[in-house]
Amino acid sequence: MDSIKKLQDLFSRFPTIGSRTAGRFVFYLINAPKIEVDALTAAIQDLKNSIKLCDFCFNPHELQNNLCQICSDSVRNKQLLCIVEKETDLISIENTKKYKGLYFILGGTLTLRKTDGSNLRLEPLKERIKNSPFSEIIIALNPTPEGKSTSVLVERAIKELSLPDIKITHLAQGLPVGGELEYADEETLESAFDGRK
Repeated sequence: MDSIKKLQDLFSRFPTIGSRTAGRFVFYLINAPKIEVDALTAAIQDLKNSIKLCDFCFNPHELQNNLCQICSDSVRNKQLLCIVEKETDLISIENTKKYKGLYFILGGTLTLRKTDGSNLRLEPLKERIKNSPFSEIIIALNPTPEGKSTSVLVERAIKELSLPDIKITHLAQGLPVGGELEYADEETLESAFDGRK
């Protein structure tokens, strides 16, 4: 396989990047100065070498600590846990400056091929809940069919722990059905948090 096709195939594996956009990336790099391509290569290697996942929430971070900046912040409300699908959802919620609790990144949703939740971090989630003093758990998954079925699975897994003092809530439906948290504006996310039930 020639180098252009190989790189185009690699770029097209990125989320939301089709083969046409991947091709544009490749030809941009072909015409870019070598110093720019070297800087990109070094930044990608640095990313893989310096980023690790938080021991509690799985949020990527660069700190020497085993916990990310959010989980190690003593000011955060340790009684609130917000479950999100992916890192970009966490960032979107943080940008609202409305939520001050902890997070847990589930790592995906149910799919047509994986309906048993084996692709999700359900066991680590249950461990975090059993060993923490949470009073409320917010299931903040995307209002898509996959997100809704995953929410049901997550809620069932939490209820199996039989912890009577934990309230389970979901974001209000200010979010468009079929939309994604990552693309929601801050005001919509704020109202979804305010109206959770």
